[in-house]
Parts: sequence; structure tokens; C-alpha cells
Amino acid sequence: MNNVNVNSINSFSNLSTYTIIIGMAVVTYIPRVLPSFIIGSLKMPRWVNRWLQSIPYAALGALIFPGILTIDSEAPVIGIIGGAVALIISWFKVNVMFSVVGSILAVIIAKIIIC
Repeated sequence: MNNVNVNSINSFSNLSTYTIIIGMAVVTYIPRVLPSFIIGSLKMPRWVNRWLQSIPYAALGALIFPGILTIDSEAPVIGIIGGAVALIISWFKVNVMFSVVGSILAVIIAKIIIC
């Protein structure tokens, strides 16, 4: 029979798992923090700052737009209605939660009416 100590194997496995998790956290954290230290000390022209400020909106649009069209493959108009409602609500510059809740309600109502 094997005289392998099961507890030592489990503790090695747990240690290995924790080491991997901590290593992944450090590797993920460094590229996010390092640019803020480098860019924070540089003086950027105004046009660069305006361009950098618009990146989150462009990224958000790139992430959301495909989802709008694929909410319901049989009736993509439901997603378009939800996106339009979110756009109209956000036009009034209210809290983002109102846009989210309004678009969710619009999709639910559209799904009930159309399907």
C-alpha cells in the first residue's frame, strides 16, 4: 500500500492554489497601476485629454451594441427598443441606474407585446 500522507498533498495543493491566485492578482494589478504613475507625471495637451476622456464611452458602446442586437435572435427589434429607451433616458443626464432600469423595463414590455 502507498504510505502517502493525504494531508501533505492537500496542503500543497492549497498552497499552490493560493500562490497562483496571488500571482495572477499581482500580474493583473501591475499593468493597471503602472500607467497611472507614468501618465500622472506627464503634462498632456488638451486634445489628448479630451480624446482619452472619450475612450470609456467608445468602449462601452462597443461592448453594449452587439448585446442590443442579440437580446432575442427571433426579434432583434426588442433590443433596439431597449437601446433606444436607454439612449433617450441618458440624454437627460440622469443617474445611470434610471437608464438601466428603464431599458430593462422597455425590453420586458416589448417582449410581452411582440412575443
